[in-house]
Amino acid sequence: MNSMEYQWLAVQPYEPVWQMLHARADAVAAALQNEIIYCCEHEPVYTTGRRGVDNRLGAVLHAPVVHSDRGGEMTFHGTGQIMLYPVIHLRNREIGVKRYVHLLEQSCIELLKESGIDAKRNCGFPGVWTEKGKIAALGVRITKGVAYHGMALNVDVDPKWFAAINPCGLCSAAVSISDFTEPQALSDLANRWQNSFQTLL
Repeated sequence: MNSMEYQWLAVQPYEPVWQMLHARADAVAAALQNEIIYCCEHEPVYTTGRRGVDNRLGAVLHAPVVHSDRGGEMTFHGTGQIMLYPVIHLRNREIGVKRYVHLLEQSCIELLKESGIDAKRNCGFPGVWTEKGKIAALGVRITKGVAYHGMALNVDVDPKWFAAINPCGLCSAAVSISDFTEPQALSDLANRWQNSFQTLL
């Protein structure tokens, strides 16, 4: 297997990163580029998945809405949140979708454990939960055997953004690492997270 690259992109608008992920997935599928993990923060945005489910609780959202090609329902992305975006050739690695989702969730659970936060899966619902609420959301897209999109981990997100929607349709509170402990710098956490994911992979 070719070596995997990693890039920290800092704060980025959503749509150009989405386009970059799609293009990289095509290149990985065609064996023109190596697999890669991107991590970043996004400028505030609400995104929906392929089904276009709109879970807003009021008429107005104070950030743009983007209809993406990932799985899952409406959620928020913004500053104070780490996006983990692996572009991985599942077919070449002989990894099924269910196992891949499990790997993503486990990498986040182990990262949180390092910060003393007890997190777990919620059977039947992708993502990662704590006793106080959901801390990480997940949505992936697989094309030509290659997975892209990924996970969003709330590090220090203003709760007002999630209060405007029913995140992922679950009527569950969204929480951040900062609700439990003083978080590290996002770039450091992102690097630890991608290391955790690569180790499991």
